[in-house]
Amino acid sequence: MLSSIAHRLVPAFGSLTVTTDAEDGGGPAPGSIVAANHTSLFDPALVLAALRQLGVEPVVMATAGLWRIPGLGAALVREGHVPVYRRSPRAGEALDGAREALRGGRCVLIYGEGGLPERGDSGEAAPERFRLGIARLARESGAAVVPLGQAGARRVTSGGAGKQVAGLLTAPVRRPALHVHVGRPVTLAGDTVTAAEQARRAVTDAWRTAVERLGGTVHPSA
Repeated sequence: MLSSIAHRLVPAFGSLTVTTDAEDGGGPAPGSIVAANHTSLFDPALVLAALRQLGVEPVVMATAGLWRIPGLGAALVREGHVPVYRRSPRAGEALDGAREALRGGRCVLIYGEGGLPERGDSGEAAPERFRLGIARLARESGAAVVPLGQAGARRVTSGGAGKQVAGLLTAPVRRPALHVHVGRPVTLAGDTVTAAEQARRAVTDAWRTAVERLGGTVHPSA
């Protein structure tokens, strides 16, 4: 349901293009961890729409608060998505659910940063420090990590509540350019801190490609 909605929703708000480093031009292999950069409330829809174009409908790891929304919560349970209980004794349950999905051949979408940047402008910035969950999931499951970089989502929604609403209302007229780039899979190695940083660098490379495909420039330090 989520992928289907995103596939129909995103074209109404902007112009999406998708590229991949895969030799066959396809999406992540079954049982892969897809790691994406998180910049905007809009980018989950952007990422799901792009993955659907590549023939992938992933299990999403998302904040547990979404499961309390009437109707949406039941759909999330039905489709096997994984709630993340941040700063809670139940936090470990997310990795259990993700490992089960990977064993079943599903791709799992994870946002390594674990939250949105605190910025008011609509510009792009490199992914911030990754939390360690992605390294633990990769080590415990043996799954490869497929880096995904998205750019342009902040042109739809960013900043405070008023600016977010204004962005959504005007995007169908502005038609901002949006791009998603999927990189080659990587096998994380080393301790959890080293592996998480390896994943962040891979996602940063994919994000850099996405920005450049939109005609933007990336600071050399990114």
